[in-house]
Amino acid sequence: MALRICQAFKNLSISSSDALANPLIMQTRHRMGPPIKKLIGYDQPDLPKPSGAFWRKVHFPENYTVEPLEVTRLGGRDPVTGRKILKRVGGGLKYKYHWIQWKREGPKEGPPLVEKVMLIMDDWCRTSKIALVANGKEMKYYLATENMKPGDLIRTSMHIPRIPVNPNEGDAYPLGALPMGTKIHCVEKFTGTGGYYVHAAGSSATILRKMGDKVVVQLPSKIEVALPPENMCVVGRLSNIHNDKMHIGSPNRLRELGYRPRSGLFQLKTGRFGRKIYALPPVKEIVQEKKEEPEYLTLTLSVTKRPSNIIS
Repeated sequence: MALRICQAFKNLSISSSDALANPLIMQTRHRMGPPIKKLIGYDQPDLPKPSGAFWRKVHFPENYTVEPLEVTRLGGRDPVTGRKILKRVGGGLKYKYHWIQWKREGPKEGPPLVEKVMLIMDDWCRTSKIALVANGKEMKYYLATENMKPGDLIRTSMHIPRIPVNPNEGDAYPLGALPMGTKIHCVEKFTGTGGYYVHAAGSSATILRKMGDKVVVQLPSKIEVALPPENMCVVGRLSNIHNDKMHIGSPNRLRELGYRPRSGLFQLKTGRFGRKIYALPPVKEIVQEKKEEPEYLTLTLSVTKRPSNIIS
């Protein structure tokens, strides 16, 4: 029996056509791991952080544009099967999507690229504010920093000088060109792929130290990552720093943000749904223990007369 099994395995062979037809076989053969699955609800898998899955589907054109893009709101449903995936998603105000340019590309030698901030605006698809910048006939959307205002000039350079530069808020430089302790955001994970880390409102990362040929960056979660010095980043803290302290105030406001309402009533847990309410424990009486007073011994120095019948 064992001999037959060995002969059967020897007869097995994978042709090149079979490998091309089945990428799983080809990738496993070359030890590249399983094929990457496209997340449902994400329209652009190449973007670092696209719009949330099962919330919205953005219709991206072929080329980059600053025109507002059409959005199909999924309401928590799978765009393919139509099944409800996220229970509390639905409704919300109508909005457009503004395409953010995640890559900051500039000259590798010579003076940096200078762009002017034209407008600071809110975006319903993200927590931080966005900035419309222009250079000649080209316009882009960037994430706005904390103190950025219209009329500011921001610079982008990919040159790493011998002495660290003195950057301004909103400038983009490689990690190796900035001094230690600089607050940054939109940090690239891989060189040339665009900002991957730190996109939330009011957040920022910190350049800590150099470790060999790497630059150690501390993320807002206190996790430290060592990245190549050629990775681009943007200087400064992101705008809308009070976003985490925003007070909802009413159910209507929560509905505008895209959350479906709940019943608002107390739901008695009878055990039908896997939980049960038990009676409260009896009242526990707290009695303070009295400390026992220490017993005092009285010592005297009185000398008694020794009996005369004791022989010394």
